Amino acid sequence: MTPPIRAGWHVGRVASRRRETESAVRIELDVPTWPGNNAGSHLDVRLTAADGYQATRSYSVASSGETTRVVLAVDEVPAGEVSPYLVHQLAEGDELEVHGPLGRYFVWTPTGPDRSPVQLIAGGSGVVPLFAMAAAREHAPDEAEFRLLYSVRAPEDVFFAGELSALTETTVEIVHTRRSPAESRRPPARLTRESVADAVFPASAAPRIFVCGPTPFVESIAGWLVQFGHDPTQIRTERFGGSG
Repeated sequence: MTPPIRAGWHVGRVASRRRETESAVRIELDVPTWPGNNAGSHLDVRLTAADGYQATRSYSVASSGETTRVVLAVDEVPAGEVSPYLVHQLAEGDELEVHGPLGRYFVWTPTGPDRSPVQLIAGGSGVVPLFAMAAAREHAPDEAEFRLLYSVRAPEDVFFAGELSALTETTVEIVHTRRSPAESRRPPARLTRESVADAVFPASAAPRIFVCGPTPFVESIAGWLVQFGHDPTQIRTERFGGSG
């Protein structure tokens, strides 16, 4: 059995940052002491003010594997204490305190002979840990079939748009709730019980399922999945609120 990866405090330096969506940035950190992480892990970012006041928030890690380059995609919560600084003020070369990797429940690792399919369902920025799983699947010695169902407001709100379109081992379906691309034949609409049933693996396939997004989104999706007959023990959820 592979020993668990130990979490700890680390100092990372911002290697690059760029706009991911109108309200989010992608941040790449060089963290020399980072021990690597499983796909789906998260970390804590701690900011310390000049007067000693500290604020800590958790963010999913968009990268995985044995690397010291840690990728985050941070969506701004306008009234938050941490995300506005990360989105608007953090600059290349700045240092950042991070604690991790964290999370053993909401992670995907290759399972070898277990070929159970994997269903990923994301709402908004909840795609970050699921993208890490799909990206890891690209290079993993695993034959599990992957699907990603991604609900997002408009085309410009899609995280990792280029990378998602380049995936070869994951079938990606993006549902736009407010405005669809000009070339789309599907009008914008929220996910419904019926549309989710049509898009995901059937319960008979016994998939492993990962759902991430705002709390109401996750609760609705998880409830529908159980109604479809999926095993609740195979449904793993991660949700977020608005305290960033």
